[in-house]
Amino acid sequence: MSALYAPGARVVIRDCEWIVRRADPSDDGGYVLTVDGLSELVNGKSARFLTRLEEQADAIRVLDPAQTRFEQDLSPGFEKSRLFIETQLRQITPADDKIHLGHKAAMDPVPYQLDPALQALKQNRQRILIADAVGLGKTLEAGILMTELMRRGRGKRILVLTLKSMMTQFQKEMWNRFTIPLTRLDSAGLQRVRNHIPGNHNPFYYYDKSIISIDTLKQDNEYRRHLEQAYWDIIVIDEAHNVAERGSSSQRAKLAQLLAGRSDTLIMLSATPHDGKARSFASLMNMLDPTAITDPDDYVRDDFSDKGLVIRRFKKDIRDQVKQEFKERVVNDVYLHASPEEEAAYQYLLDVPFTYRGEHSQSRNGQLVRIGLQKAIFSSPAAAQVSVQQRIKKLESKPDISPDEKVEVQSLHSLLLALAKITPQQFNKYQHLLTLLGSKAFGWKKNDTDDRLVIFSERIETLNWLHGQLQQDIGLKDDAVRILHGGMSDIEQQEIVEAFGKPESKLRVLLCSDVASEGINLHYLSHRLVHFDLPWSLMVFQQRNGRVDRYGQEQTPVITYLINQSDNPQVRGDQRILEILKDKDEQAYKNIGDPATFMKVHDAEAEEALTMDAMAAGTAAADFDAQYQADDSNEGDDLLALFLNPDAAAPVTSEQAEQHTVERYSLFDNDFDFARQALEALNREQQVVSCSINRERQTITLTPPDDLEYRFRFLPPEISPQDGSLVLTADKQRFEEEIRRSRQDENAWPKLHYLWPQHPAIQWLQDRLLAQVARHSAPVLALPESPQVTQAMQGADSVFLVSGLIPNRKAHPVIWQWFAVRCSAGAVLDVQTAEDWLSNLQLNTRLPNRAEPISLAPLEALRQPVISAVSAQMAQLQQAFSAARQPELEQQLAGLQVLKGRQLQQLDLQLQGSGQAEHFKLARREERSARIEQIFADYQTWVRDTLSIEPVPFIQIIAAFTRASA
Repeated sequence: MSALYAPGARVVIRDCEWIVRRADPSDDGGYVLTVDGLSELVNGKSARFLTRLEEQADAIRVLDPAQTRFEQDLSPGFEKSRLFIETQLRQITPADDKIHLGHKAAMDPVPYQLDPALQALKQNRQRILIADAVGLGKTLEAGILMTELMRRGRGKRILVLTLKSMMTQFQKEMWNRFTIPLTRLDSAGLQRVRNHIPGNHNPFYYYDKSIISIDTLKQDNEYRRHLEQAYWDIIVIDEAHNVAERGSSSQRAKLAQLLAGRSDTLIMLSATPHDGKARSFASLMNMLDPTAITDPDDYVRDDFSDKGLVIRRFKKDIRDQVKQEFKERVVNDVYLHASPEEEAAYQYLLDVPFTYRGEHSQSRNGQLVRIGLQKAIFSSPAAAQVSVQQRIKKLESKPDISPDEKVEVQSLHSLLLALAKITPQQFNKYQHLLTLLGSKAFGWKKNDTDDRLVIFSERIETLNWLHGQLQQDIGLKDDAVRILHGGMSDIEQQEIVEAFGKPESKLRVLLCSDVASEGINLHYLSHRLVHFDLPWSLMVFQQRNGRVDRYGQEQTPVITYLINQSDNPQVRGDQRILEILKDKDEQAYKNIGDPATFMKVHDAEAEEALTMDAMAAGTAAADFDAQYQADDSNEGDDLLALFLNPDAAAPVTSEQAEQHTVERYSLFDNDFDFARQALEALNREQQVVSCSINRERQTITLTPPDDLEYRFRFLPPEISPQDGSLVLTADKQRFEEEIRRSRQDENAWPKLHYLWPQHPAIQWLQDRLLAQVARHSAPVLALPESPQVTQAMQGADSVFLVSGLIPNRKAHPVIWQWFAVRCSAGAVLDVQTAEDWLSNLQLNTRLPNRAEPISLAPLEALRQPVISAVSAQMAQLQQAFSAARQPELEQQLAGLQVLKGRQLQQLDLQLQGSGQAEHFKLARREERSARIEQIFADYQTWVRDTLSIEPVPFIQIIAAFTRASA
């Protein structure tokens, strides 16, 4: 593309002036320009133009810097120029691998939370799986990376896929912390979109940034078709293990594979990123990088160790950094003895002659039926009754029920009678729960709105029973106890999670199923969690506890296990196996990190199956314990260890974090000072916006004018200014308090907005300031005689502030430098770094402006020599960049050729081992090899376009400085 269409260029299209935000190749051989309006008619509006179409109509003109018009700044203290220069400085996008803005979000980042962004920014394109353990703040880490990409002009269009229950939570976290406005497309949001846009329009283009449930997309064919026609800058897949291929290619996996090719940046989040199977994990890696793995069933670290696709830490790894942010959990084991009625039910269960395929079976298959019912009894009599009834119904519905099955049915009816005798008074686990809730030692007060309780059970029948029984026995009203499970609608799940975090809601006890244990935040008003039944999977222990024991928890998490014990040796042995799982989870929490390292199947259902197999086989608890021990090599996680970047394994320290962050040069003390002076200056010329400013509280209250209000039309309705008033604060502590306070509000969204560069109002303000300077003009500052001016000028008559930008072939700015070009006697003296020269001038202080008219002719005569001098500087930078990147480009292209050869070779090996007919194998080879060729061709093009830069720079004269006496 022509570098004249680089981001930051000012162009005239259809007689209106626009600033180019991005330029993307289009199918017609030209480019799609995404622009923001600067001239009065289009100010505040965004548009897209096809360059080929506009060029044919002669309706597009790139402004020649040699024709820049000069306007002397007559404003007091050169205020207009200072604001204009500052705004132009803010347009500069970084091209390095450091953190420029993410660390300033509305949070107190811990060093380790910068690591994923630092690792991803080292890549040519950002593709990463953030696989930190439960509760470490993966959402925040993703937000930091997304912010950095947005700062670089590569985050205009964002799509987030998450679970139904987490859409609101994720949406609020992105807005509150990072001012990333995701429109929630839940069932209500989708209906709103259908009502607002024409039926043939793509909703994913109507909203640039949106969040949707992957199950909604999976079920809605219309929106899936829209997906295939849309493209994003960033796609985030939360709880990404749900989209991995597990044996067969699920709808979720197919959808994720489709999306993986619809964005340059792909961020995956999962604390449980694989199920222990090489092929399953390979499917995630190939979504991140389709060239990564040759054989999904057999791969080694050396194939791709330098790609940096995964980052993974456990709490033990970052404990030194988070002493304040993480409280050490307190674990209470409440041991209790089964009542006589429960013991009788256990014995009836053991006496049932279970059948398999119509015959009484003492084998594993018959015992697994018994273990399934035992699992229900260990949860509650209510759950067991449902399971027994389902077993009876299944057997009795058979048209050819066998004699052995009839005997089993009779025994099951006896078991039902025994279960019916376990009343709440004879259900010891429940009685111990009541004692616990009322004890001073436990300390929970049902009337304390800031102290909520979470109770987990794997069975919905148990939750339903607890819901009714707890209301009756501890005097809670119906709206004080709610159930949360995965079968609920997206709206209902989000509403319950929201209510649990609001102090003013009447909700006190949340009864959760394990389906609801992924990802959701329950820690705002709760630090007590009770396991009413013990999980049969180590990964479920981790997921449950992570709801309250997570980053941001301000209280000490209290985890309580209700552990039933039977006098029956067989039942007691099986219960002991569950206790061993609990002990292993605690061992993982304290010393290892990943609980999956014990059973090594990395999947909750697979872990449950191993536990059931052990019980069915009559495995002794000690043998079960010995069988599943942590592996010392890579802590048992050999598969994931393949992908960890050894250079990025250790988390950064606070000192290292400072080395990896950049403080942007500014002419103002802070964002608040810039916004304040900008609003005051705009209102002095004409009453642009009604506002009030509180310097002490660093708060700005304004009534959005029409062009700012227009911008909010395309943002989530939840963040629109309330009562026609927008309140911005730069006080981080005050905004944090507002986030906490907002949970008490009816809609639970902060009424304050965070004042920083990413807020739409600040971006609107910057566009307003750019529009204050006439089309293709630059301000002239006639500097007064003073020691600081004399020192800065150093014998020069004039100094030109000039921007030089060179993008890569993907239109991403790669080199963006500002220069101070010093001139004397009609010629260029030298070229300096603009930041150093501005610092010497101390333009951030208020220099007096005499406002005496000067002749602009000498400056106009210097425009071309100045541009030539900067062009020479940019040529040197371009040559240096190309020389440095050429070996990298050649190395990457050569590496891709090797990987492609391996994949084609692997294809041949697979086909050789196939028993299919030759014509089928030939067709498969043609199809698969064509796909491999296409994947690598696309990737090679992408690498070339990323590492190759345009030869012609875009140069802009920002301002000119001369002496007032000249």
